[in-house]
Amino acid sequence: MKSWHVLAAALAAGALGITASLSLDHPGMSRTRAGQALLLRTRAGQDARSLKAGDMLPDLEVPDLAGLSIRLRPKLAGRPALINVWASWCGPCIEEMPALEAFSRQQGPNGVQVAGIALDEPAAVRDFLRRIPVRYPLYVDTPGPADAGVRLGNPRGVLPYSVLVDARGRVLRQWVGPLRSTDLDRWAAEARTQDGG
Repeated sequence: MKSWHVLAAALAAGALGITASLSLDHPGMSRTRAGQALLLRTRAGQDARSLKAGDMLPDLEVPDLAGLSIRLRPKLAGRPALINVWASWCGPCIEEMPALEAFSRQQGPNGVQVAGIALDEPAAVRDFLRRIPVRYPLYVDTPGPADAGVRLGNPRGVLPYSVLVDARGRVLRQWVGPLRSTDLDRWAAEARTQDGG
């Protein structure tokens, strides 16, 4: 039954991704602030409960790949963090991962930390990591109407989805779709500026 839920979520996310991409008039529009604002809007308009820049990161509790429950906000406290929501079946997520891995390695002990949350089955994520290993911490959540992606401000469920938070856990940026190396460099500079570095 769990596999059916993952498949249904995958199909829904794919359909929403196609809808979101078709709703943008210009191919480069999704790389602009206006395009991102459009992608982050819910179907019924702005959802007052949706996470946005300036809000505190919600106190999410997600299991790691060993099944241990982790409270994300305390785990990431003290350093800026990029939280990336992805899935092993998501093509753009997989294409983005080498840039995220390289970015994570470049940051060192005081830079922006990277954490991934897979909306997937743990076995599928472990299988994925055997083929494409990453060193930054990964967590897993069951896809659904209140999954980690939705709670992090992604009501449409389009993947990949990323959130940048400062060292205090305040949301600085949100991004729907894959991040490029230049985006990551810009985010790291913004996080350093916000944290006085």
